[in-house]
Amino acid sequence: MRKVFAKVIILTVIAAFLVPAVLFAAGAREEVGERHAFVFKNTGNPYGEKQMEGFKEGVEEMGHQAILRAPDQPTAEDQIQILEQLIAQNVDSICVTANDYDALEPVIRNAMNAGIVVTSADSATNPASRATFVNQADAEMIGRTLIQAAYDMIGGAGDIAILSATSTASNQNLWIEWMQEELTDPKYDDVELVEIAYGDDLRDKSVAETEALLRSHPDLECIIAPTTVGIAAASRVITDNDLIGEVYITGLGLPSEMAEYINNGACPYMFLWNPIDVGYLAAYTNMALVNEEITGAAGETFEAGRLGSYEIVEADDGGTEVLLGPPFRFDPDNIDEWKDVY
Repeated sequence: MRKVFAKVIILTVIAAFLVPAVLFAAGAREEVGERHAFVFKNTGNPYGEKQMEGFKEGVEEMGHQAILRAPDQPTAEDQIQILEQLIAQNVDSICVTANDYDALEPVIRNAMNAGIVVTSADSATNPASRATFVNQADAEMIGRTLIQAAYDMIGGAGDIAILSATSTASNQNLWIEWMQEELTDPKYDDVELVEIAYGDDLRDKSVAETEALLRSHPDLECIIAPTTVGIAAASRVITDNDLIGEVYITGLGLPSEMAEYINNGACPYMFLWNPIDVGYLAAYTNMALVNEEITGAAGETFEAGRLGSYEIVEADDGGTEVLLGPPFRFDPDNIDEWKDVY
C-alpha cells in the first residue's frame, strides 16, 4: 500500500511540474505567432540582405516571427537542404529567391503537401512551385530598358556584353531574353552582343569574368550587368584599369555600392527598385495567403502595409505574380540622395 501511495505522490509531483511547462511552451508558441521564412540565393549578398531586412520588417509588423536563411553558395542543391529543414520545422510559409527555376519543385511540393504556403520573390520558381511570384518589375520593361541604356552610352553603335548572375537564375534569364528581343529592332543593326558571361553573383568571379570579357573583346564598349554584385564588380574593374569613358557599365545596382562609380563616370546611370520593399511585399503576400485572404489567383487584391493595395496578375510563364513597380533610374543628379538609403 505504501509503495502505491508513494507512486501516486511521485506522479502527482511530476504532473505539477509538467503542466506548467506544457502551458508555458504553448504560450510561447502563441506569443511568437506564425513563422514565415525567407530563403535568399546566397550569403554575403548586400541586395539579398536588404530583401531579408524588408521581409523581417513586414512579418514583425504583424506580430509574427521571420526566419531568414541563405546558403553559402548560390546553388539549388544548397537551397534544397534549407527548404527541407524548414519543412521539418513546420513553418507557416516560405518565400524563396530561387537559384534554379525548376530544380526546387520536388522539395517545394513536399512543403505544399505539408500545408506550408510557398511563394517566390525576385527570382521565380516555376508556376507549379509557387502560389504566386513577387516580382520587382515587368521583365520586358527591364530587358528593353537596359539595352536602350547601352545603346545610348555607346552612341548607337559598337560591341556590348552581358555579365549576369548564374546561368540558371530565372529572373536574369528572362531579362536577357527581352534584351535579345529588343536587339532585333533594326535601330540596333550596328550594335553587337558579343558574349553573355556569368559571375554567379560572387564578387571575385564577377571580377574575373569582367577581366576576361575585356581581354576577349578589345573593342567592347559597354557591359550590362543585371545583378547588383556584377555591376559593382565590373565598375571596379573599369575604374582600376583606367577605362572610364572607354568601356561603360550599366545594369541593376544598389545606390550605396554604386555611388562612387556613377559619380566617377564608370557607370553613367543604372536602374533598380528598392529591395527592402521587395522583401516587405513578399512578407505581406505570404501572410495574406496563410490567412486565406487570397489564393494566388489573378485578379485578387490584398493590402501590403505601408505599400498599399496590390493586385495579383498573370505572369509570362503561365503562373501569377505581384509587380512591385517600374525600375527607377539612378544617375549623377540623384545618386547622392539615395546612397544612404539602401
